[in-house]
Amino acid sequence: MKPHTIKIAVTGNIGSGKSAFCKILTDKGYKVINADELSKKLLASNEKIKDKIIKAFGSESYNNNEVNKKYITEKVFASTANVQKINSIIHPVVVSEIKKIFNEHEGKEKIIFIEAALIYEADMESMFDNIVLITADENIRKERKINSGDMTAKEFERRNSNQIPDIEKKKRADFVFENNSSLKELKSKAELLLTVLVN
Repeated sequence: MKPHTIKIAVTGNIGSGKSAFCKILTDKGYKVINADELSKKLLASNEKIKDKIIKAFGSESYNNNEVNKKYITEKVFASTANVQKINSIIHPVVVSEIKKIFNEHEGKEKIIFIEAALIYEADMESMFDNIVLITADENIRKERKINSGDMTAKEFERRNSNQIPDIEKKKRADFVFENNSSLKELKSKAELLLTVLVN
């Protein structure tokens, strides 16, 4: 019987620092799958998803077979209904792909991490042995996204409003790490997590 690979989700609302946390895990030699990158890849290459996106949001969603990111972003975040619509198209395929990845790595890795913003929103909790939540105060998260040039204050507020609030996620997560401070402190929290999981 193959040893069980521990499956851990790392989640957190926009600007919380989950990617920085996952980079620390990667640097330590752990396998980390980025679900958001997987979603983008599927949006660009999966024909069934493409057909459904065009049907839901119009032919302008793609330019010469390339994803029209600006159009899709503006269209999707214009309403909660549109966010739910695109999630209902992409999430089932992403979940299916993650399950395939899990099967491929079962017994080959001690631990496998999945970085995903929408673990709770996509109802993926049951797929994992543990869920790690990275949190930060909203004003800090907002400042990070604006300072990095990723988005405007208005774009942050729109996206943030479509995520389940931290206060709810904290009740459901197995590990909660606050990231209001330095990268050095975040690194020590990642190391603490690994100590708990590996021993």
